[in-house]
Amino acid sequence: MPHASDRSPGSVREAAGGLVALTAATFLAVTTEMLPVGLLPAIGHDMRVSDPVTGLLVTIYAFMVAVLAVPLTLSTSRFSRKGLLQATLVAYTVSNLLVAVAPDFGVLAAGRAFGGIAHALFFSVSIGYASRLVAPAFTGRALALVTAGAAAGFVLGVPLSTSLGTALGWRAAFGVLAGVCAITVVIVALLLPAVPGGGTGHLGEGAGARRVRLAVVSTTNAVVYLGQFTVYTFVSVILLATGLPAAGVGPVLLGIGAVGLLGTWFAAATLDRRPRATVLTLLGAVTAGLVGVGLAFPALAGVLAAAVVWGAGFGGVASVFQTAAIRTRGATPEVIGALVNATANVGIGAGAAVGAAVLAGPGLGWLPFAGAALIVVGLVIVLVARRSFPSSPEA
Repeated sequence: MPHASDRSPGSVREAAGGLVALTAATFLAVTTEMLPVGLLPAIGHDMRVSDPVTGLLVTIYAFMVAVLAVPLTLSTSRFSRKGLLQATLVAYTVSNLLVAVAPDFGVLAAGRAFGGIAHALFFSVSIGYASRLVAPAFTGRALALVTAGAAAGFVLGVPLSTSLGTALGWRAAFGVLAGVCAITVVIVALLLPAVPGGGTGHLGEGAGARRVRLAVVSTTNAVVYLGQFTVYTFVSVILLATGLPAAGVGPVLLGIGAVGLLGTWFAAATLDRRPRATVLTLLGAVTAGLVGVGLAFPALAGVLAAAVVWGAGFGGVASVFQTAAIRTRGATPEVIGALVNATANVGIGAGAAVGAAVLAGPGLGWLPFAGAALIVVGLVIVLVARRSFPSSPEA
């Protein structure tokens, strides 16, 4: 296994083994984070709590990430990047095992909180890791490929785990996920080359302006995730309310996730050439899809058709914000990863809370419109902030 000093950043092809390992790890990370979404009604029924309370399992997880991502990244900046990544995968394994055997909602929530601590460090490390594996000219493509693991988490991980949970019980789904996490620790050990620690870095001239651009990108990231998870946290509730049987939720989530790969592909193909147009196109698709879901609800066919557009748009969102943030050069790659990670999870956690409030107040039919309104806010920021979201990667 090569040492960190034995290799230099190169092309995507040269970094293929490491990128595959990061993609697999990202797949497990997103599946762990999002699994309660598909099993929310079953968990709530078994634990005798309401859907809004069960939705807090997403909020707790995201809160841990939002609070701990930056301090954990800074405090571990001198540690081995590879060792840290493997440690987070071990922690994911323990978290999923705790959830699988939890005797009550309190222990279940504690298991999720522990997973949130792992997540706080995982994406902070992995975003910086991917950018260090390749030369700057390939940053967008590398991050899009690693983000494909996140898309696969939606496409395969969450839907298949949901179907498994429906067939054998939600505890079985978390138990199987724990086993796959343990296997991934071995995959990372074999395929991922070492890279230097993050350090604290010195930004030099123009640091203030670059930090402002990074702050704009991070804020927009939070707003977009807030809009997305106001709705997506309760997507299984929406689908059941259209008359879809419980056994159909997993396959439908599989389909929504699958079209998300189109967005991931689009981002990979265009981010290194037309970054601004890419983010505007994807956010426009998410907005149109959510509005369509709201207008069609509770008609199943219309909701599913609009969800295709929604899912395709969101499939590329993570990579566009990660790439935009890295290209601001407003901090080290690891600190930028921590900020992107933290702000995304501020949006995820707050979105679950906002969605619960809408569910308890105006009602289920208003969720898609609330989410779309927040995505529009993100679109407006992108339109105004041209220096944070430039038309070319060299800008």
